[in-house]
Amino acid sequence: MLGRILALVLKELASLWKDQKTRMVLLVPPLVQVMVFAYAATYEVTHVPIGIWNEDAGAQGAELVRRFAASPAFQVAAAPAGPADAAAALDAKRLAAVLHVPQDFSANVLGGRRAQVQLLLDARRSNTALLVNGYATAIVGQFAQDLKPSPPPPLAIVTRDWFNPTLEPQYFILPGLVAVLSLMIAMLVSALSLARERELGTFEQMLVTPLRPAEILVGKAVPAVLVGMLEANIVVAASLLWFRVPFTGSVLLLESALLVYMLAGVGVGLAISSFARTQQQAILGVFVYASPAIVLSGFAAPVENMPPGVEWLSRLDPVRYMLVIARGTFLQDMPFSVALHSIWPMALIAAALMGIAVVAVRRAVA
Repeated sequence: MLGRILALVLKELASLWKDQKTRMVLLVPPLVQVMVFAYAATYEVTHVPIGIWNEDAGAQGAELVRRFAASPAFQVAAAPAGPADAAAALDAKRLAAVLHVPQDFSANVLGGRRAQVQLLLDARRSNTALLVNGYATAIVGQFAQDLKPSPPPPLAIVTRDWFNPTLEPQYFILPGLVAVLSLMIAMLVSALSLARERELGTFEQMLVTPLRPAEILVGKAVPAVLVGMLEANIVVAASLLWFRVPFTGSVLLLESALLVYMLAGVGVGLAISSFARTQQQAILGVFVYASPAIVLSGFAAPVENMPPGVEWLSRLDPVRYMLVIARGTFLQDMPFSVALHSIWPMALIAAALMGIAVVAVRRAVA
């Protein structure tokens, strides 16, 4: 069985590589898209989940908290009890920011002394962090102007940008491209595999060989996984060597997660290919799937800002989970225990889609 699968894998890789146009499609677009997305992509922020860590018992501190809660720019999603709770919420991306009002805030305001609050920002989304800082600064500034008597006492907001202190947008965009671009290539290669056999009339010939349906799918999946891993590492190399994005996590963890992710992406492609009759139908199916998958993943807009029904639907999207791991390994030194929460959903998605493809091929055999 292994010999038959290996022969089919080599045959698929040879057919992919011998065509010059195919080689150009596999190698050139990822580099071009990295350049375009890294320099041109921009993001908008609508609602921002924020935590309020209020240690002040005075009226002035309560008023400032009320203004943040009433602002349409923010949605108070948590009330951390201390620094550990605030750090955990930011690490897990449950919050985009945490406002810390210290114990002496009201006393300093009433005494005319310098009063300050601290804003902790998740700067993995650099554009979001910049906008959140602007919103918070505006609220604190208006609060200071409304204080009586006039002139108001000095009031300051101190910000700390976690994970991306320089707020480089490329540090956010490029790890996301590792997930997006590699998925597109893996899905295309796998989706075209069975559809190409049907279009050329060789699918029926393959069915009369000793190859079983599961073996056919494994032979079609392995080349797509290899090509997808190659594309992902091209983007990683460009991010590290050209754009100088820091990498603080484990290479082994990233590569292991990419392997599971490629299996999920190839599962999507094979499921599409098992129903497509022509290569044109397969390509159309890939793009029909890819567009909503990228939107739902959180690549362009935060998942936490989506309506509850849409947010639940995004849990079926493997891109969402790989984005968390890619950005976490690049910027956060994500431990395996945290990454596991994103790896096992991708494995389930891959298994389900592979099962669908096996059933479809068996029906074709019957």
